Amino acid sequence: MINRRQLVCTAGAALLAQIPKAFAATYDLIIRGGRVIDPSIGLDAARDVAVSGGRIMAVAANIASDSAVTIDARGKIVTPGLIDIHTHAGRSADGPPMCLQDGVTGWVDAGTGGADNMDTVAAIARGAPQIGRCLVNIARSGVIAPGGELHDLNAANVALAQAAIARNRDVVIGVKARLSDNVAGANDLEALRRAQEAAAPFNLPVMIHIGQNHTPLRAILALLKRGDIVTHIYAPGMNGILDDKGILLPEVMAARRRGIVFDFGNGVSDHFDWDTVEKATRQGLWPDTFSTDWNTKSKSSGVVDLPNVMSKFFMFGMPLNQIVAGATVNAARCFPAFDDRGTLNVGAPADIAIMELREGTFEFLDNYKGTRTGRQRLFPAETVLNGKRVQRS
Repeated sequence: MINRRQLVCTAGAALLAQIPKAFAATYDLIIRGGRVIDPSIGLDAARDVAVSGGRIMAVAANIASDSAVTIDARGKIVTPGLIDIHTHAGRSADGPPMCLQDGVTGWVDAGTGGADNMDTVAAIARGAPQIGRCLVNIARSGVIAPGGELHDLNAANVALAQAAIARNRDVVIGVKARLSDNVAGANDLEALRRAQEAAAPFNLPVMIHIGQNHTPLRAILALLKRGDIVTHIYAPGMNGILDDKGILLPEVMAARRRGIVFDFGNGVSDHFDWDTVEKATRQGLWPDTFSTDWNTKSKSSGVVDLPNVMSKFFMFGMPLNQIVAGATVNAARCFPAFDDRGTLNVGAPADIAIMELREGTFEFLDNYKGTRTGRQRLFPAETVLNGKRVQRS
């Protein structure tokens, strides 16, 4: 016969059995069994990643705890959330959610908006699901393509640019100047000077877009300061990083030594060809950061997504850890807004990219319809943003 004490215990056990498993979870989410690559802490090993309250709580082998949500990452690459420092995601409210599907948990709109339309781009950044930031174009119109926005220097209005920064100081983190000949012509150096003047009171960096510029690159690099960014570094043609014999300009590596950041900037037109990449990387010029120059039509171009852009450098012998660094910790270091991103260190925001590294035969495209075949490619698989699994669309 069951006594009253036994009856209470039996009933209690039955009640506990009905409590949802998540109620007793130690962590909100655990990513199990992936190859965790985090260059910020020198980690490349099979690990679990545990998350609570939107923060990284533990990165360790075989975490023996329960969680509300578990992601099986066996056979996959787990990295800090990807940061794309050169996009045009601010052109449309549809852009940021699309980037998020690709593992991009932080992005920078690089000059879509100038003084005349910066408020609109800034509003998209504020409303994005992930952290979005902007560079104000020194040309008040923002990007004009085709045609170019700096053929009339009156467009490069410093006072208006500074006012746009001041109005949107929460999301504007730098100034952009496109210096290609078809954008600025002979105005390139003066446009750069004005961009720097606009940025100076706010202590912001300047990003310059190079490629077929009117002025020799050595003169442009001479004006840059530590922390400034050069994007489209492998642009071929006149006044690029290589001399007419294919030798890397000594001023390029000198600029890197004094703290200038060199960004890939894939894009779709005149920004890189395979020959320039091959010659430059053989001479030691690897990108510090990877970016896409992305917009909502990029899926149908040679860009596709940031993992695809990163994968192009497997063909040139760039190690996976270095590739991951270019889209995580190195990108985060470009702007104080991303100081706590690009890492899986304990306490950091739980922004995480999970990718598949597939072996096979993959065709990659440059900006001149040149194709090369690679044997490895990264594909986005899952994204975790602020500790929550992003629904796949």
